[in-house]
Amino acid sequence: MAVPNPYESAKQHVDRVGKMMGLDDSTIELLKTPRRELGVNFPVKMDDGSVRMFTGYRVQHNFARGPCKGGIRYHPNVTLDEVRALSMWMTWKCAVVGIPYGGAKGGVICNPKQLSLGELERITRRYTSEISVIIGPTKDIPAPDVYTNAQTMAWIMDTYSMNVGYSVPGIVTGKPIEIGGSRGREEATSRGVMYIAREAAKVEGMSLKGATVAVQGFGNVGWNAARLLHQESGCKIVAVSDSSGGIYDPKGLDPLKVHEHKKSADSVKDYLGAKNISNEELLELECDVLVPAALENVITKDNASRIKAKIVVEGANGPTTPEADMMLLKKGIMLVPDILANAGGVTVSYFEWVQDLQFLFWTTEQIKERLNEIMTNAFAKVYENAKSQKVDMRTGAYMVALKDVARAMELRGVYP
Repeated sequence: MAVPNPYESAKQHVDRVGKMMGLDDSTIELLKTPRRELGVNFPVKMDDGSVRMFTGYRVQHNFARGPCKGGIRYHPNVTLDEVRALSMWMTWKCAVVGIPYGGAKGGVICNPKQLSLGELERITRRYTSEISVIIGPTKDIPAPDVYTNAQTMAWIMDTYSMNVGYSVPGIVTGKPIEIGGSRGREEATSRGVMYIAREAAKVEGMSLKGATVAVQGFGNVGWNAARLLHQESGCKIVAVSDSSGGIYDPKGLDPLKVHEHKKSADSVKDYLGAKNISNEELLELECDVLVPAALENVITKDNASRIKAKIVVEGANGPTTPEADMMLLKKGIMLVPDILANAGGVTVSYFEWVQDLQFLFWTTEQIKERLNEIMTNAFAKVYENAKSQKVDMRTGAYMVALKDVARAMELRGVYP
């Protein structure tokens, strides 16, 4: 089965919604096209003394509304088209929640599981040097993504700072607190997912307390989403999974205990008292809320008819293809799209950047309160727009985002 191209999917959404909104062809073309793309090939000395070549990308999709913002992922399957799509989704995500950024994304083709800490550091520092010509605290601010973390960001911040000759904490977000990171950043995407699930449940006439939840992906976003939904919203987590498979227990799982098991066993599989299932089976379980928090294109036209959740909250970027969107809508399933559902991460990244620029830091409670307000208001705006236009939530979110970005481009005009 051919894997859907994420960039083609991303462009399809813009084409479809742009035409519905009556945008002219030239505006739609501008909205679909990344402003800047950088591909780099660089050598890295490995632990055994050999030198290996690595390929990386940084794509800046749009900066009409402000500096570019977006994560960096390390994965063997990184492609330029994937990075283009992710950068575009970041543009819409920032516009939906009303923060003054455009979208960017980066990636390095590598398998972090087969690399030592020293090799990862050397890859990160060299990649940072290669893309330093287009990043900066007022130009493009990277953040963590798949298989990158606070330590990766610390290396990027140090490398950039060494090159300019002074400390620049605002060059990245998602850093350790000790060097200018923000409280609440580690769980920000997941906390945003929880707030959005709460708002979606409200409009569906459901309570999250006691609601059954399945989470695909048990990385930073998935595990924290499971933990917060369980601890703070009273949800029953019935299934979780990682790249090697999943577990299911209709009586409910304790995410903290599963996390401890994963740390020792390197997988959630074989958790005592739970049934091993595949990632595909997890998606098709009977549950109230499904959170796909792994990679893109996991809900497609081939399995959408078997999705049984009442609400789907996209913790990952692009987990649902356009054909699957329409199929879920016909089934009466509420899908909250990635550009709204997982925007908590970039929102708290924005908070971190603002704190770094001011050299003035906020408390955890201030972060939670401001994130809650932004996510709740963004959901209400998208939901009301979707209702008034009689469209699904993804289309409603795209209408909000495209309108704001197109207006910013119109106001700025074409240079020179």
